[in-house]
Amino acid sequence: MGWFDFPNFLNYLGLLIAIAGLIILVLALLQLNKNISPFPTPKANSELVTNGLYSWMRHPIYSGILLFVFGYAIYSQIEFRFLISVALLFLFYFKSSYEEKLLKEKFPDYTNYQHQTRRFFPFI
Repeated sequence: MGWFDFPNFLNYLGLLIAIAGLIILVLALLQLNKNISPFPTPKANSELVTNGLYSWMRHPIYSGILLFVFGYAIYSQIEFRFLISVALLFLFYFKSSYEEKLLKEKFPDYTNYQHQTRRFFPFI
């Protein structure tokens, strides 16, 4: 046992959160389509995607990864995985801040999009 000893229903809840994270991740990748890049700098011919999941959150790929890692940490009840979840949250926060600076330079409408859409999770 680790730091936590969750009841069984929380293990299953963790598994559902992890699966939801994977679904969000895959859908976000598909919706970003040709605009996807492994680098923070937007591609020269990219377009600003603001529909689908991107109408609910500005960084659904990061959101999906965070949900998966956090859900798996709950499911497995291994404290190191909780720590990884928190570390990833901070990493993605700072990485997305840098990316958003670049996106504002490329897309004039990005500032409006920021005001209308949450960074990682809707309603939070």
